[in-house]
Amino acid sequence: MAVKKTGRPVITLTTDFGVTDHYVGVMKGVIAGLCPDAQVVDISHDVPPFEIAQGAFLVAQAWPYFPKGTVHVAVVDPGVGTARRPILVEAHGQKFIGPDNGVLALVYAETEHKAREITNDKLFLPGVSRTFHGRDIFAPVAARIAAGARVSSVGPVIQDHLRLSAYKPSRTSKRLWTGSVLYVDRFGNLITNFHGSEFGDVKTRPFEVSIGTVKVHRMALTFADADPGEVVLVLGSSGYFEIAANQGSAAKLLGCGVGAPVDVELF
Repeated sequence: MAVKKTGRPVITLTTDFGVTDHYVGVMKGVIAGLCPDAQVVDISHDVPPFEIAQGAFLVAQAWPYFPKGTVHVAVVDPGVGTARRPILVEAHGQKFIGPDNGVLALVYAETEHKAREITNDKLFLPGVSRTFHGRDIFAPVAARIAAGARVSSVGPVIQDHLRLSAYKPSRTSKRLWTGSVLYVDRFGNLITNFHGSEFGDVKTRPFEVSIGTVKVHRMALTFADADPGEVVLVLGSSGYFEIAANQGSAAKLLGCGVGAPVDVELF
């Protein structure tokens, strides 16, 4: 869980902006102007464009290692400028700011939290653009909250913020569950939505994992436990089961990516 709060405010950024353009730098400039004491930490700016689920996964993996009071900003926002709402969520002693499109859903799934719609335009930059809410809404709101503004000042509490059941596998028969690939890391490991805390039997019972045209029957404790190029199941550092290939990309070998269906059968 999150470590103790420190004296210096912390703001994290997770986006699909990349680092070629000016977008991330401008968000940091806004934060520096409004909360110069803030320590800004980049989680990732390499979320594939528009891939909300992958952004959600990264935020969910990162937040437990930050001190209480940290403000997390997640901007993977294909609906920017539309009727989708900007929100602030309080959970786990931290604050999470982003669009109400599911990018924060893994943070507050099945846990106590409070969500607010961000409506107070006095917290925004003047002349909000329809295409860059990261600069004009999310960054300034995060900076002002980190600098001490009351959370209640952002807007009203809401109950109808987006919750996504699609992040969890579904049981399709007595022994069979169907899930999907949540994330593909840079090594080509296919991180599924089967969590070790809910599917511990995979570690002790015979199983079959089906993905693409391949069936996997072997679990390895480490990547190196498999032969080079061998596709195996691994319980990754994220807590989710991963389909991996030792010294190779399982994504390329299997031709699968985010959203690919994954079936797990226990015998």
